[in-house]
Amino acid sequence: MTTPTYTPGVQAYIDRGAAMIEAEASQRKVMRGKKFDTIAVHGLYNMEAALANQGSINEPAYLSPAQHFENSDHMEAALAYLMPSWTYSRIANPTLHYLEETLALLDGYGYDGEVSACIAGSGMAAIFMATNPFIVIEPTMPINGHGPAKMNIVASAKCYGGTFMLFTRYANERGVEVRWVRNTLDIDEWASKIDSNTRFVYGEMPSNPSLAVFDIAALAKLAHTQDIPLIVDSTVATPALMRPLAHGADIIIHSVSKSMTTSGFAIAGALIARHNLPSRVGPDDLRANFAAYVKLLPFRDHGPALSPFNALMVLNDLRTLRSKMDHMSNNAMKVARHLAAHPMVEGVAYPGLPAQPGYELATQYMWLADGEDDYGQPVNRYGHLMGFMVKGGAQATRIVFDNLKMIWRATDLGRIKSVATIPAISTHQQQGDAGRELAGLPSNLIRLSVGAEHSADIIADLDQALMKAAQPAAMTTA
Repeated sequence: MTTPTYTPGVQAYIDRGAAMIEAEASQRKVMRGKKFDTIAVHGLYNMEAALANQGSINEPAYLSPAQHFENSDHMEAALAYLMPSWTYSRIANPTLHYLEETLALLDGYGYDGEVSACIAGSGMAAIFMATNPFIVIEPTMPINGHGPAKMNIVASAKCYGGTFMLFTRYANERGVEVRWVRNTLDIDEWASKIDSNTRFVYGEMPSNPSLAVFDIAALAKLAHTQDIPLIVDSTVATPALMRPLAHGADIIIHSVSKSMTTSGFAIAGALIARHNLPSRVGPDDLRANFAAYVKLLPFRDHGPALSPFNALMVLNDLRTLRSKMDHMSNNAMKVARHLAAHPMVEGVAYPGLPAQPGYELATQYMWLADGEDDYGQPVNRYGHLMGFMVKGGAQATRIVFDNLKMIWRATDLGRIKSVATIPAISTHQQQGDAGRELAGLPSNLIRLSVGAEHSADIIADLDQALMKAAQPAAMTTA
C-alpha cells in the first residue's frame, strides 16, 4: 500500500497532532496510577490544560458548535482525522472529550488494556451506537458456503423497556433474529442461542427493573469462542461498583443520565470499549478502537451528540460518584431488608439479599471500588435499585404508588432523591403482555430507586403507603 504524501504545511500539523496524542497518552498513564476518587475528580484535565484555558480549574464548557482553524493546512489535517481536533460538536467537542476520558479511566480502573469512550445524547443513543455497527455490515453471511444466513443477536429478556423495543425494531425492520434469554443465570441457555451467525451478545447487570445478573466472565468466554463481543449495560452498578471490562466484557453501556448524574440535571449516554475487541464483521478500525471508530464515522453520520453544557453537569456529578453509590447502596440494603419482612410485600428483588437468585454472582462481581481504604477490607455494595411486589395485585400496587408522599413518582432512577415507578404501566408498557411475560415483569412490581435521604424516612414513607393498600376500604373503593 502506498503511503500518502502531504504538503509540508499539512505534514507539520500531522506532526503537531502526534505530539498532542503523545502528551495525552502520558497524562492518561499518570491518571491510571491514581485511585478511583482521584480519577473521578480530575479525569484527564490537569494544570497544563487549565493554563491553556485561562487558568480555569474546572473543565470549560465549549458552547461554540464549531472550531476555528489556523489555516487551510490545519483544516485539511483535522478533517482527515490526521490530528486531534473537534471540528464540529456533532463529531466531537473539548468538554465532551474530558467527560469521555474520565469515563474511560473509571470503567478501565483495574483493567490492564487500553480503553476508549464515546459519549452520546442519551442512554438509548449509546445503545444504538454500540449495537448498530454490528448489524449494518454484511447483512447476510454464508452458511458453510451454501447461501445466505440470517444474522442474529443474543440478549437478555430482562432488560430496560427501551432496549427491548430497539432490538424488536431491529428484528421487524432489518430481519435480525433476536434470541431472548429468559434465565440469565443459566449459561447453557446462553450457549444454546449463540452460533456462527450471532453478531453480539448483550446483557444488563444488574438489570432494570428485575435486578437479574449473569456470569460476566463465563459469558464473555462463550462469546469469544465465536469471535463476537459481549456488550454489558452497567448503568445500575456504575464503575464505582462493577467494571465488566476487567472480567472479559468488550463494550460497556451507561445511561449516564442515571446513577452517574445523581442531580438529574442532564441526559446523556456512553459506550466504553476496550481496544482490539472481537468481531467477525466490520473493518479493522472497528476492532482496533471501537469507541473512536463509532465517534468518527457512524456517530458522525447519525448525529446523536450531547450538549457540552450537559457534559459539564455530568462531570460535576461524577466527582463524588463512589461515595454516593456507597451511601445509596447502604440505604437500599436497609430498605430491601425492611420490605422483605413486610406483610404487604410478596417479594423483593435486590442483588444484596441472600434469597435473591444470583446473589452469589452479584457478590462475586459487585464491589465498592477501593472499599478496603474506607473499611479496612473489600466490601460488597449492590446498588440503589430494587423492585418489590405488592400483595393484592395491580390495584393494590397503584394504591401504594399513589400514596407515596416523599418518594417521587417518575420514570427515572439513580437520583439523589428516591424515585419509584410501576414498570408495567411506564418503562415497559410498550412491550405488551407477551413481552413483559418474557421479561418476567408482573403488574404488581414497583421499581424503587433509593436516594440519599435518611433510610428511616424512606422506610416510613413506604410503610404509610403500604398501610393504605392494607385497608379493606381502600381496596374496594380505589
